[in-house]
Amino acid sequence: MALTDSAIKAFRNSTPSTVKLADEKGLFLLITASGAKLWRVRYRFAGREQLLALGVYPDVSLKEARLRRDDIRRQVAAGIDPSAARKTAKAAQAGEGSFEALTLEWYHQFSPNWAPGHAGRIYRRLEVDVLPWIGKRPIAELGAPELLACLRRIQARGALETAHRALQTLSQIFRYAVATGRAVRDPAADLRGALPPVRVKHFATLIDPKAIGALLRDLDGYEGAFVTRCALQLAPLLFVRPGELRQAEWAEIDLDQSEWRIPGAKMKMRHAHIVPLSRQAVAILEDLHPLTGKGRYLFPGLRSAHRPMSENTVNAALRRLGYAQDQITGHGFRSMASTLLNEMGWHRDAIERQLAHAESDGVRAAYNRAEYLPERRKMMQAWSDYLDGLKQGAVVVPIHKTS
Repeated sequence: MALTDSAIKAFRNSTPSTVKLADEKGLFLLITASGAKLWRVRYRFAGREQLLALGVYPDVSLKEARLRRDDIRRQVAAGIDPSAARKTAKAAQAGEGSFEALTLEWYHQFSPNWAPGHAGRIYRRLEVDVLPWIGKRPIAELGAPELLACLRRIQARGALETAHRALQTLSQIFRYAVATGRAVRDPAADLRGALPPVRVKHFATLIDPKAIGALLRDLDGYEGAFVTRCALQLAPLLFVRPGELRQAEWAEIDLDQSEWRIPGAKMKMRHAHIVPLSRQAVAILEDLHPLTGKGRYLFPGLRSAHRPMSENTVNAALRRLGYAQDQITGHGFRSMASTLLNEMGWHRDAIERQLAHAESDGVRAAYNRAEYLPERRKMMQAWSDYLDGLKQGAVVVPIHKTS
């Protein structure tokens, strides 16, 4: 049972030892024989149970203790060890002008607006590849050569793309330093062109109509889990990102309106997205609903219905069907749709909007989540009809959209 303020105030420890009063989600209150009331939270990280102190009651209220507990749970979900993060922050406080202190300030300022996975990746990249080398250095003394040395260490282990991402992060941190009066300029800007370019990797896909027809028939004939087969069947019809598909929730689906509204927090570009559902997509969802509709996710995991299916499920199913990684991937359905819809003559902006690609103007991006929606509805139905024709083995001549 959760704690209440009245229960905490009324409790008196009449024993010579410490008593523990449990709240929820790992939070509890230790009451010593002397009457001191100490907040603690228990969590697991990397398979190990850990304990953190959250302050003394009533200086830290029950409400505040729960907020601190929730912050710790968010850090764990993002792949950050709260204990290690606390130690790093304390070390940084010892030198307020250090790059480490600035980095942590920047991170805590902006990370609440990031997806947990993205926040975790940024933190680990800094913790492993940057701070051990330049964290203790004064901000004002850091120049391009020291930053480049960090990046080349990353490049040397074959992680060139990670090096480029680290450079972007360094530039963001220094721009924040300039804006807050801790630096005069961004030395990371001097490193443009200092790293070899990353070779763009295109996701494997199929664009030959006969090959697509054979693939669609194979998807229908998948003999594994029914939930996985539904995900496989929807992937080419909706061509959303694999992570967006596997994390789809029934609360986001409106079968009466034939729409799937994805919240911005789940989207790569952080803007809400509308996916019109064709008749074929609605039929698959109606078949799936009796099985998973009472839960949260359309495609729950095999081990727990409280989590979505694994990110490898769709790709593993494609391999099981005999398709190699260089033939088709879950992400490849997006390239398939993009290529063929452009060839059919559909409006390029409507295609890009349906793919939820980046919009350079943030205001326009927020507004445009519904832009071209009437045409996108027609396009998504025409796309499903086209795929149906290929699946049936017909010679399909797509109707070109010229208006």
